[in-house]
Amino acid sequence: MSTPAVATPAVTPSTESALLGTYKRAPMRIVRGEGVTLFDDAGRAYLDFASGIAVNALGYGDAGIAHAVQQALDTGLVHVSNLFRTEPGERLAEWLVAHSFAARAFFCNSGAEANEGAFKFARRWARTLVPPGADEAPGPFGPCAKHEIVSLRGAFHGRTMGVLAATDRPQYRAPFRPLAGGISIAERDVKELDATLDAERVAAVIVEPVQGEGGVRVVDHGLLRELRAMTAERQIALIFDEIQCGLGRLGTLWAYETTGVVPDMVTLAKPLAGGLPMGAVLVNEAIAGAVQPGDHGTTFGGGPLVANVALHVCERLGDPALLAHVREQGAFMGEALKAIGERTGKVRALRGAGLMWGVDTHEPAAQIVGRARDAGLLILTAGDHTLRLLPPLVITRDDLARGLAQLEDVIGVAQ
Repeated sequence: MSTPAVATPAVTPSTESALLGTYKRAPMRIVRGEGVTLFDDAGRAYLDFASGIAVNALGYGDAGIAHAVQQALDTGLVHVSNLFRTEPGERLAEWLVAHSFAARAFFCNSGAEANEGAFKFARRWARTLVPPGADEAPGPFGPCAKHEIVSLRGAFHGRTMGVLAATDRPQYRAPFRPLAGGISIAERDVKELDATLDAERVAAVIVEPVQGEGGVRVVDHGLLRELRAMTAERQIALIFDEIQCGLGRLGTLWAYETTGVVPDMVTLAKPLAGGLPMGAVLVNEAIAGAVQPGDHGTTFGGGPLVANVALHVCERLGDPALLAHVREQGAFMGEALKAIGERTGKVRALRGAGLMWGVDTHEPAAQIVGRARDAGLLILTAGDHTLRLLPPLVITRDDLARGLAQLEDVIGVAQ
């Protein structure tokens, strides 16, 4: 007997039936980008103040990125695995080490993977701090009591199972309990952190210098300095999650440069490879020395194509002229947003630095995002009543001013 044919449902331009419904996508379909502008399939233009959630730092249609992609393709090497050496990944690691505190770099495919890797590296390093044999013995260090990871209130570190436990979003966490063990969230308070950071139990603390998803909250630099002192004294690794706020977004190559604090690890992703999937963990000498072959791995991380593009992107983002441009446009943006709040009376608070700003509004943020999209401006939310603005770092003053004028119009019509 023949098996009946199974009909395959047609996927038309008006449906997303073949895509798992993990996102509520905007109604238009984006087909092209140029500079800081996106275009949909109806030919409508949108000024982009979202940058693909801080990914497209160099905008769209960038000739340098296109050349780096073609250069990699010309070798015929898109992927060879990490069983073999390739020049692009090694050159990228050398650049990152030369331009940061780090001794070594590990490459992966996303921000969540970078944070997962940092958690593993912290626990691996913490095992080197306990007496030989104590891991398996009863007592304060056994079995490996020094393993806990602490994040801060308002944090977002990803949605995979390990880092989800460090992400302070009840709506993301609740459907997936029980969450990974040994990970907790502490208040952004020196006294609570002092009580929480037990030297015998805690392996690492992870912090976003600017909490992006958590409302674009700039973590107090005094708190970060206190945290650095505590973690250094208690042999606890300090991880800075710079996935959204690093690589030029604040007007310095690294977000930690704005804080007066040097961490033990930094995690990166978003703009790193110009829109290609790539993450990284930068580690200091002590942690690098603790990680052994077989402790961690990745099939695709740091492949020749993405690494070649990432090296080009990093060299561009590390250009002092570009960083000065970000600082200059960021200062203009902050003053303009303050003036918008004063003129409209519809802004409750304003936070940010460089080209990363959060605007608290009386009206639900999603409603303003929708009106902005209808007006041809793409912006994001960072909470129920917070707008998040992340324009490409190459944006001109004219485009920035034009977008801010559009934003004022859509905020000003709020009821």
